[in-house]
Amino acid sequence: MKYHLSLLFILFSVFGFSQKSKIDLKAIEKSLKSSDSPYHYEKLIFKYKGYPKSLDSIEAQYLYYGRNFRNDKVSTSEDRFKNLVDAFKQNNFADCIKQGKILYGQDPTNLDILLILLRAYDSVKDGNNFMHHLNQFRALTDGVKSSGDGKSEKTAYVVNSVGDEYILLNILNIGQDFTRSSKASQDAMFDVWEKDGSKIYIKILYLELTN
Repeated sequence: MKYHLSLLFILFSVFGFSQKSKIDLKAIEKSLKSSDSPYHYEKLIFKYKGYPKSLDSIEAQYLYYGRNFRNDKVSTSEDRFKNLVDAFKQNNFADCIKQGKILYGQDPTNLDILLILLRAYDSVKDGNNFMHHLNQFRALTDGVKSSGDGKSEKTAYVVNSVGDEYILLNILNIGQDFTRSSKASQDAMFDVWEKDGSKIYIKILYLELTN
């Protein structure tokens, strides 16, 4: 990410202990599009918007990774997202929230948008909206955390984008004292973050670039 957001206020109790699960992107895509599936997109997004605490980690994963298969995503390279970032940087929180609501309405599981809205609502002391979006953020990032344990390529954490990787790194408290190496595969890029012999593996999907 090209902008800097302090994540300290969300580091506390973001992740609980959850079962690790293998991400099956084809199954996720099929289920989200099937009206008979318990993981149909409209069913999950209704829970996510109304009561995000009710989502389990599997439902959160379907929403998070299913974002790759939607055509209405908001990209961080778009002017409308850059305008949102500019409003935040200028401390114009009223305009930031106004713009953020519009982008959230189109792309509600976008972690970058959620983070900016969280900071804006925190700045204007809007506790209700802050907590609601924080619960959404926790649900999605818990889904990411339960995608693996980060100890090997086979069990790497799986993220949709480089931006989401850096959000995860902040939450895991992996900073500049770690060194990164990268390895390309057919459908993803693996980043390995290392410090004092300890390694964290993160798999960055290529789907966002090809959909």
